[in-house]
Amino acid sequence: MGIHPTTATPPSAGRAPDLGIVDGLVQLSNLVQAVLAEVGTSADLSFLQGRLLGVLRDRQPSMAELARLLGLDKSSTTGLVDRAERRGLVRRVEVPEDGRSFRVVLTEEGGRLAEVLGAEVARQVAAITEGLSDTNRHRLSLLASRVVIRHAAMHGIDLSMGTDDRTHRVVS
Repeated sequence: MGIHPTTATPPSAGRAPDLGIVDGLVQLSNLVQAVLAEVGTSADLSFLQGRLLGVLRDRQPSMAELARLLGLDKSSTTGLVDRAERRGLVRRVEVPEDGRSFRVVLTEEGGRLAEVLGAEVARQVAAITEGLSDTNRHRLSLLASRVVIRHAAMHGIDLSMGTDDRTHRVVS
């Protein structure tokens, strides 16, 4: 699709080529996912484990909420949490109002790792966007936020927890 990163030459002075909404967003998504995968791999985490830590940085969702946030089915979410729990990164906490429900929370070790990985993702995303002016970086942030929030609302996903500072989020 569009420009291949190894063969593309940056445009000289003037406007960058318009890849179109589909190719532009798909290639941007691939670029960000590559950053997330690389950063996660550096900590011996799968892509999904890295997303899990990112989601849990600012919320303590129930297992059902976590499944919706990650776009996974119940059994995949359970397996993911089981593996992270065995590594000492998360723990399940019983919900007092519902003895059958659990919230998933980061352990101290998981929180430290999430912060380190989040800082590295923020650094790499800043490097990717350094060619943009502050105004365009802000516009991109607002537009991406609008798309993500609208999509979440249409799919019953609550993003309201932890929306104060999204500049260092690692999540989905």
